[in-house]
Amino acid sequence: MSPLHQAESAAMAGADRETVPRKHVGRWVAAVIVVLVVAWFAQSFANAQIEWSVVREYLAAPVLLKGLVLTLVLTVVAMVLGIVLGVVVAVMRLSKNPITSGVAWVYVWIFRGTPVYLQLLMWFNLALIFPVVSIPGIYTGRTVELVTPFVAAALGLGINQGAYTSEVVRAGILSVDEGQLEAARAIGMTRLKALRRIVLPQAMRVIIPPVGNETISMLKTTSLASAVGVTEIVLEAQHIYFVNNRIMELLIVCAIWYLAAVSVLSALQFYLERHYARGATSRALPPTPLQRLRAAVLRQKAGA
Repeated sequence: MSPLHQAESAAMAGADRETVPRKHVGRWVAAVIVVLVVAWFAQSFANAQIEWSVVREYLAAPVLLKGLVLTLVLTVVAMVLGIVLGVVVAVMRLSKNPITSGVAWVYVWIFRGTPVYLQLLMWFNLALIFPVVSIPGIYTGRTVELVTPFVAAALGLGINQGAYTSEVVRAGILSVDEGQLEAARAIGMTRLKALRRIVLPQAMRVIIPPVGNETISMLKTTSLASAVGVTEIVLEAQHIYFVNNRIMELLIVCAIWYLAAVSVLSALQFYLERHYARGATSRALPPTPLQRLRAAVLRQKAGA
């Protein structure tokens, strides 16, 4: 019998057999365990002595909203400072000048190697080392008046963030083929212009995801600013529950606002990643939530 006839006979024999889907027993057991754990947690949480009316009452409390705004402003200021420093230090690290790259390495080593909490306290007490800040002929003032709690928090968080961001930016720059920089130099671009016009736009595809994660982390790290007297949302909540003793209710309010802010930042990160991923991959970009919703509505209409 020829190979063709053997293949046809095997196909006909296979057509008479019933295909039985594989049973994923372990998968179902794991799903049941997860559902039971979630149900137990939800029941325990529901039966806890939490006054949800207090949560609703303080969810829009002006003093907490003021703390939330301060938290968001501090996050933006610290991240802007961190990103600017990160780009500058990353370029310095990649410099062929040993002094420039060495100074950048020391900066990263110091600010990545010490806790953020410690750095905040040091910036807040900077007046103990430099009682007066003076720019000859321009400005002279007491450090304690210049470095307010907000300024100390912004400097501490931003400069610390710059050390981490510099490594992210450096990795993004190194991900771009070096030949593109050489080609840009060959057509007369300066190194700085080639970096700004050619390298960085392509490196953004690698830079955006970790910087987005760092921004979300920064939003939560701002709670440490209470150590230097910045009245962000957690500290405002503490001031309230020290009086009314509704500790868990106020903490839940803070958690709700943090989750809301993180959700907005996550959405922005998603669209930024899509923007810089265009043309960088042969695969189709994943649909956005709005595109998925539109497709589901169209399927529903087609089925009706």
